[in-house]
Amino acid sequence: MSDLFWLTDEQMVRLRPFFPKSHGKPRVDDRRVLSGIVFVNRNGLGWRDSPTDYGPHKTLYNRGSAWARRACSRE
Repeated sequence: MSDLFWLTDEQMVRLRPFFPKSHGKPRVDDRRVLSGIVFVNRNGLGWRDSPTDYGPHKTLYNRGSAWARRACSRE
């Protein structure tokens, strides 16, 4: 798929302070996962319909859901 969305280096620098710290287990590539979450939301897709370039749909769902829960709890 040539029309995939990827965050720029500048966007990643601005977002990096909001990423959780790794706790022993190596983190999945944040750019790939966050770009996948944005792609799914922009295109109104279900998590299972996400392109494999972004990694496993379960990872996108878990990370997106966790970030959404944290954002809602801060309000």
